[in-house]
Amino acid sequence: MTHISVTVDGTAYEDEVEPRLLLVHYLRDRLGLTGTPIGCDTSNCGACTVELDGVSVKSCTVLAVQADGSEVTTVQGLAPDGEWTPLQRAFHERHALQCGYCTPGMLMAARDLLRENPHPSPEEVRRALEGNLCRCTGYQNIVRAVLSAAEESDGSGATGERSAASAQEVTA
Repeated sequence: MTHISVTVDGTAYEDEVEPRLLLVHYLRDRLGLTGTPIGCDTSNCGACTVELDGVSVKSCTVLAVQADGSEVTTVQGLAPDGEWTPLQRAFHERHALQCGYCTPGMLMAARDLLRENPHPSPEEVRRALEGNLCRCTGYQNIVRAVLSAAEESDGSGATGERSAASAQEVTA
């Protein structure tokens, strides 16, 4: 067993874990944070994406011991006070989910993108999300939701020229 100290969604934890325990299993089985789904266990689907020290990672590819001393944010940590973020609202309002299985990973990957690039093009959104699979939506509404969240968080509240151009590119 290996001792780890990790902060998850703002709460500090100290645990003894098997060195081979995957972060996704630590989050779900030890901490009860089941918002991070286990999709494929092979890093293909991206459903288990979380942030590790501010960078999105597929938690099925990270050992819990590798998170020692780190801060992890799961989809459950996005709105600790119960109020949705602009990105979560955009996913809801733009119908960017159907079964919801991929949604946690999509949200976490999109959040990482918007932190790095607050005003992405539709192509940049698609590229950022290409490691996350969705079998239901066809991705159009997911791209629209990310672009909508980017517009909302620019502070102006206006839809303007960029918005019209972005909407045209998405439907093309």
